[in-house]
Amino acid sequence: MTAAIIDIQNVSKAFDMLRAVDDVSLSVAEGEIVGIIGTNGSGKTTLLNLITGYLQPTSGRIVFHGTDITGLGPRRITALGMARSFQIPQLYTGLTVLDNALIAVAAHCGRAADFWTPMYRRDCLSKADELLARFGLRDQAAGTVSELPEGARKILDVALSVILEPKVLLMDEPTSGVSARDKFSVMRTLMSALKERCVTTIFVEHDLEIMERYAARAVAFDGGKIIADGPVTDVLARPKVRRGVLGED
Repeated sequence: MTAAIIDIQNVSKAFDMLRAVDDVSLSVAEGEIVGIIGTNGSGKTTLLNLITGYLQPTSGRIVFHGTDITGLGPRRITALGMARSFQIPQLYTGLTVLDNALIAVAAHCGRAADFWTPMYRRDCLSKADELLARFGLRDQAAGTVSELPEGARKILDVALSVILEPKVLLMDEPTSGVSARDKFSVMRTLMSALKERCVTTIFVEHDLEIMERYAARAVAFDGGKIIADGPVTDVLARPKVRRGVLGED
């Protein structure tokens, strides 16, 4: 059996009297693609924030690639090989797509804030161009991010995370705000590039069609607890998931 790259052990997060995450244990193997489903407020995004260090657990332990990361901040966790994309893309909307990629390349190389000139070195341009090509964004490199449709912004946000060469990528609702017409092409682009780089992927998603098509494993949350974990079709068929997550009688 493949060793766990993420091992969450009895983790809880309380906000006053509310337990947003309640005694959750979850292991994710290297190379897995795991989708997390649940209603609003069920604990999905809180779990991502705990894994990536944006929140600290009230109790429990989180191990990443053999290292206990409980209590570490986001920068230290990122340096260990974990990346995160957000429901609302974290981009410089007034700059070009290429400039966003170059800033990410420069930041990854540890360059100082006055990196505009060294950013345009041939090696940086080559790396940025390769990344944009891999994610299908090369033709839009000269345009500003504000001109991109929402789906392309989501792809760019994930692409910039991949510059970090992560072992694991966590995505929060990658198709949120993307049109029904474009959602499958967005996910197809993302998942193809991530699989090619062998990036273990965990994503939160409300769209069950996306879950069924792109996740190999589903984890269902309700009331801060995991109520089901397994192959996607099996999880979605369970009565407690259909009641607690899908709202069926």
